[in-house]
Amino acid sequence: MLAEKLTDLKKDLAEYAALIETMVRDGILGLINQDADKLQNVPDKYEPRANLKEIEIDEKCVALLAQHQPKAKDLRTVLMALGMNRDLERMGDHAVNIARNALCLLERPALKPPFDLPLMSEVAGSMLSDAISAFVREDPALGRNVCARDDQVDELRGRILHELIACMSADVSTIEGALHIIKVSDNLERIADLATNIGEEVIFMVEGRVLKHHLGE
Repeated sequence: MLAEKLTDLKKDLAEYAALIETMVRDGILGLINQDADKLQNVPDKYEPRANLKEIEIDEKCVALLAQHQPKAKDLRTVLMALGMNRDLERMGDHAVNIARNALCLLERPALKPPFDLPLMSEVAGSMLSDAISAFVREDPALGRNVCARDDQVDELRGRILHELIACMSADVSTIEGALHIIKVSDNLERIADLATNIGEEVIFMVEGRVLKHHLGE
């Protein structure tokens, strides 16, 4: 019975993560393609669904703890699910921030987003997808792979920032738009950080140890 409920919980988390991926992807594609409808869907259509999913998963975790009093690895799984649920909720907030900044950009003179922004979005999205796969498959090696990619996202953000600073220095009229794009990249970086958290939590769930205490191994 507990095993079946844990499987159901993992399925719910995977569905929640897929919704968050859609929110992030539509935020970036809406910005690149200047598609206001796609951008508006993020806060108007997807965010309410995400909020309901977060509440549903939280209630399931609490019920599992109260009814089954899981131990050892099962307990770590439920606790991790609670942590992931919070991380996914925060990712959803960052996705909404991306969409809202993109909508602000559409109201201003066109400013081509940095070339590295779609790549940064792709890497952050793949980190989220793989982090959830690592959880569902209980795969600590994939969790470590997710953590390793965080540096790539940080590097891409640095390149975007460098490009935008050059743009603002050359033309002060681009400052307001550039600042919105910087906010988009900041939110993508935080999404990648949260995916890294999930990767670390997978390692804890399966192996019972905290990754940051074993960095030299």
